[in-house]
Amino acid sequence: MTIRLSAMTPALAAVLLAVAAPAVAQAPPGGDTGGGVVRVVKPVTGKQVYEAVCQACHMADAKGGVGAGTIPALASNPRLAGAAYPISAVVLGKGGMPSLAGPLDDTQIAEVVTYIRTNFGNAYAKPVTPADVARIPHPARGGGH
Repeated sequence: MTIRLSAMTPALAAVLLAVAAPAVAQAPPGGDTGGGVVRVVKPVTGKQVYEAVCQACHMADAKGGVGAGTIPALASNPRLAGAAYPISAVVLGKGGMPSLAGPLDDTQIAEVVTYIRTNFGNAYAKPVTPADVARIPHPARGGGH
């Protein structure tokens, strides 16, 4: 039940671009009062990260999908009971999913893992911390810290 990376390349490229090139905030009503300064908004909460990165493949309801490959469901997933499994999947990649340790920082990873573990029919309430994420060797960091 894995996806071939070549089948996901355009979708993954779009997801990574969404994270790597953060959204630009719109000017406030009444025009630009920021002196020409454009604020760049980066997804911070778990929900924001999920919506910007994860739901492109895992779907808005986190039930995954089948098409060019099988995208695993995150909804009501007992494999999320232990935080190490979803942390390592995000940091190291798994199957057709690439490592997201480059585009996402440890805080964003902690937030999104906590979000998926406490939503979509999952009730694993213990929050994941950036320190939990840092314990997994990151490929973007040369395999360690």
